[in-house]
Amino acid sequence: MDFEVGDRAVYPAHGVGTITEIEDVSFDGFTQTFYVLRIVENGMTIRVPVGNIETIGMRRVIALEHVDKVYDILRDRDVPADNQTWNRRYREYMNRIKTGDPLEVAKVLRDLALLRQDKTLSFGERKMFDQAHSLLIQEISVAKGVPEEQVQAELEEIFAS
Repeated sequence: MDFEVGDRAVYPAHGVGTITEIEDVSFDGFTQTFYVLRIVENGMTIRVPVGNIETIGMRRVIALEHVDKVYDILRDRDVPADNQTWNRRYREYMNRIKTGDPLEVAKVLRDLALLRQDKTLSFGERKMFDQAHSLLIQEISVAKGVPEEQVQAELEEIFAS
């Protein structure tokens, strides 16, 4: 998968970024090419070795036709209750978020939203909910070409029903 300067890409657990530069860096006579990715949300810069993007999980923004699959997951209320201990659930959910797969992130957000209806989320669960929520809003906003506020409103509508 090749990116060009100006392309949008998703870096797992950090969100959508823009390729600002493709640079060659030399180390002890060995030259490696890096994508310089600036994360939209916080301006953080990440240098990703071109040869490692698949290993890292960096990918293109979700295709517009897949956004409906994310919304279907968020609307699905017919999921078994999660009876794991909080720390086991936390680890599983963090692993899903780290994959960077929007469908997995949507499952985490949905599960935490359902759990939030039954009990108060712990600090760690709230933080994870906020992270999954933010990652999905960013990516769906870019995929649909609409402001984040519109996607936020769509998600609120889904969780209100």
